[in-house]
Amino acid sequence: MVRFSSLFLLFQAATLIFASPTERRSLATTAWDYIVVGSGPAGIITASRLSENTAKNVLLLEGGGPSYYVTGGRERPAWLAGTSLSRVDVPGLYLSIFSNPSSLTCGNNVNAFGGCTVGGSSAINAGLFFEPPASDFDSYFPAGWKHADLVPSINRLYATQPSSDVPSQDKMQYLQSGYIAAKNWIVAKAGFTELSINANAARKNKVFGHPVYDYNNAQRGGPAISYMQKALTRSNFHLQSGAWVQRVVRNGNTATGVVANVSGVLTTYSLSAKGRVIVSGGALKSPELLMKSGIGDPAVLERLQKANKLGGIPATSWINNTAVGAKLFDNPNTFIELSSPNFQSYVYSYDNPPASDKALYLQHRSGPYSFASEISVFWDTVKRADGSLAGMQGTIGTAGYSGYQNSSTVTLNIYGTSGLKSTGKVVLDSNFVPGQSGVYYSNPQDAQDIATFIRRIFDALPGTGITPLNIPQSATQAQIAQYITTPSAYAVGQVNHWSSSCRIGACVDTNTIVVGMKNLHVVDGSIVAPLTVNPQMGIMIAAERASELIQKLG
Repeated sequence: MVRFSSLFLLFQAATLIFASPTERRSLATTAWDYIVVGSGPAGIITASRLSENTAKNVLLLEGGGPSYYVTGGRERPAWLAGTSLSRVDVPGLYLSIFSNPSSLTCGNNVNAFGGCTVGGSSAINAGLFFEPPASDFDSYFPAGWKHADLVPSINRLYATQPSSDVPSQDKMQYLQSGYIAAKNWIVAKAGFTELSINANAARKNKVFGHPVYDYNNAQRGGPAISYMQKALTRSNFHLQSGAWVQRVVRNGNTATGVVANVSGVLTTYSLSAKGRVIVSGGALKSPELLMKSGIGDPAVLERLQKANKLGGIPATSWINNTAVGAKLFDNPNTFIELSSPNFQSYVYSYDNPPASDKALYLQHRSGPYSFASEISVFWDTVKRADGSLAGMQGTIGTAGYSGYQNSSTVTLNIYGTSGLKSTGKVVLDSNFVPGQSGVYYSNPQDAQDIATFIRRIFDALPGTGITPLNIPQSATQAQIAQYITTPSAYAVGQVNHWSSSCRIGACVDTNTIVVGMKNLHVVDGSIVAPLTVNPQMGIMIAAERASELIQKLG
């Protein structure tokens, strides 16, 4: 029975992803109750939840193609031949996405690194799954989106999405030399508390522990597995990949459908009389789509009109809103290369894993390839003179980076998180491709706060046997601030944790409806304020909440 179910789901996914021209015409002639644009984590969750009302037809459009094996993905190294695994399914192949060619990323469609495939960035990232503390929602979100409002959404997410801080199926922690040495530094010397991260989600001050991953049986999980596979069994849910949505079709303040480029053919997908469009393209692509639909900063709309990029929408029908694409956030990060005789560096191989590690994974879903290289995580805050707090996060991997890659080196990645003051905006380049401007250290206070945190943990290094290599252990707070704001292989790079570019209360209302529209929504990282943790779980929570609110609108 299990085998039949798996094959059935695979057939469903493959049929929809590689739809024939006849099937595409059928989708284009249907009046849809919900059209969701983008099959990233938010889009999949929203479309899946909306399809639970089987009286409503739901169309999920994705510009990219397959990813996981079950979706038709077949990119993989030779050692996975004969298995039901693509490169996406194996957590230990996560880092290879940055160095091995792949059709999974957005390429020339976005001026940033991201996933343009079924699953979006959840199909290519590490799969870190950290519940935001209640204080994030209570401090940075409006009424209707406070933590108490979101508890049902959080509970639904946990009930649907598996996760674990011990992903290996033999229940062993692997590659722990870095964890043990870091614990001696961060816990024993710096005074942090070791704990189970999501079991203590509210605690993000001086805490340390094992990363939590959203994996399922030591394979990459995420909404493409946990939500979409069930949705594909419903006759009212349809997925169309290879459909790059160009703009929302609207009559004044009412969306009537979307126009997509499908294999070079412009195709219109239409709404039913009471239908809704939900834009879930991510914090860079969603503002772009609004702009190209005549919604945004009038200066940007004028530029698009001159280039004939608005589909003939007259200026009298524009919805002028400078909040579209504004206050874009990404975590400013710094790689600190750490050396110690206690570290045993481990470099993951795409083509040739060690034979024993390959066997462990293929035969038992265990070993180093059962997780995505992050071995420890910790949080703290920096309190400013005015009493406000800046959140800080550190993660430690299994290997060195760039110029520091010997057998006793690992990488510490320091993020600034919630409470930072720097934001930028989504901009369109000369080819009208979206990217970022002004995100990192636009407010100098952030550099001071992050440097304060780094100096603080450096003060606990003596006696640990750990030596920072690219920033001297004796560096002053001012010298650290200078280092982290000077572009290099280790500083001022894009983390691609994009969020906050279409904020609730300015760009969308509390029902996620675009300001000035009646039935056009944005549900993705764009509506999520900067969080204390990696944004993936927070985005999933937001999608659960948004789908609940949209369903109530009828």
